[in-house]
Amino acid sequence: MNVRILCVGKLKEQYWTEACGEYIKRLGRYCSLSVTEVKEEKAPPELSPAEEAKVKEKEGRELLRQLRDGSYVIALEVGGKRLSSEGLAEKIECLGLAGKSEICFLIGGSLGLSDEVRARADMALSFSDMTFPHQLMRVILLEQIYRSFKILKHEVYHK
Repeated sequence: MNVRILCVGKLKEQYWTEACGEYIKRLGRYCSLSVTEVKEEKAPPELSPAEEAKVKEKEGRELLRQLRDGSYVIALEVGGKRLSSEGLAEKIECLGLAGKSEICFLIGGSLGLSDEVRARADMALSFSDMTFPHQLMRVILLEQIYRSFKILKHEVYHK
């Protein structure tokens, strides 16, 4: 199974990089994993709705450009479907059994994902009603993907 994470922005702090690196290393036993970062557009604090949409559209175009045909695309969205860890593991397993060889998770920038990106996604997934910094979300996502594979392999992992 190929797992791709496409995200807006770079990790800026060493502790995020180290946490992601640890999960990427652990996941090497279970899948082929890649993380691709696209440029985060500059967004001053005070933006009009039209300016916000323009920023999301630019970032969205870059995310869409990175998608491959045949990928099953899961967009991380506050309003998306909620799954337990076991539910995410089951989703990953079902996609593999259905012949999907690549799952691509999308993490937007600080303003979220564009309408065009959300329309392209096969699924919207929510981890919480809360909003998380997109850098932290990358760590959380990697941990949950790792947990999913541990569940699927019936291996012990802390609760």
